[in-house]
Amino acid sequence: MFSLYKKELQSYFLSPIAYFVIAFFMATFSLTFIQEIGNVSSSTYTFSFSSIFYVNIFYFIFLLPLLTMRTFSEERKNGTETMLLSSPLNVTQIVMAKFLATATILLIMLAASLFYPIITSIYGRVIWSSLICTYIGFFLFGLVCIALGIFISSLTEMPLLAILLSELAMLMLILMDNLSVNSFLSGIPVLSDVLSWFSNQTKFYVFSQGLMQFSDLLGYVTEIAVFLIWTIISIEKRRWSRR
Repeated sequence: MFSLYKKELQSYFLSPIAYFVIAFFMATFSLTFIQEIGNVSSSTYTFSFSSIFYVNIFYFIFLLPLLTMRTFSEERKNGTETMLLSSPLNVTQIVMAKFLATATILLIMLAASLFYPIITSIYGRVIWSSLICTYIGFFLFGLVCIALGIFISSLTEMPLLAILLSELAMLMLILMDNLSVNSFLSGIPVLSDVLSWFSNQTKFYVFSQGLMQFSDLLGYVTEIAVFLIWTIISIEKRRWSRR
């Protein structure tokens, strides 16, 4: 599995996609950071970075599908999926290798953004408890989006369609909070509970306040596991249909 993970990670950097995604994320992060500084009225900058991440979530969900569409959709379009599925690795190992490779790109993006808290801590004051929790919450939400994007990529051989569907699905993950409090849907207890469980804005808000609740951690892990299991089922079904 490690060899496939390494191959997948290298493939991102052998194309301009990884560089574009990281550069665009850093550009939006920088612009938001500069705007936040411009709004500071006091001479001492007290900062938690939660507002910056809130703004960048919406840019973020339009960037990640550029990475996830490569996992299976592009493989199928290029005709390399058959060779991949005939490898000694089982489907679970293949899915996990692709998931971890994409998660590594996300980790690199977040590591690059640490430049700004470091600079802020030199010239101002950073609320470290909130900052650390915000990074953890953003990373976990990113993993949820990656797992969702990989699942959608496994359903189609059209990379552009995989990108569009992933962006819509990730947007729905953010808007799930609004649906859960809808007067009609809230009247259906089971459906309301399911929507609340997948409410990512609420989870991220708690993390951004410097708090970590077990229920929110479990919620993120459950979402990741559900999407990865669906991906494994989707790929396994297609694998057996070829036999």
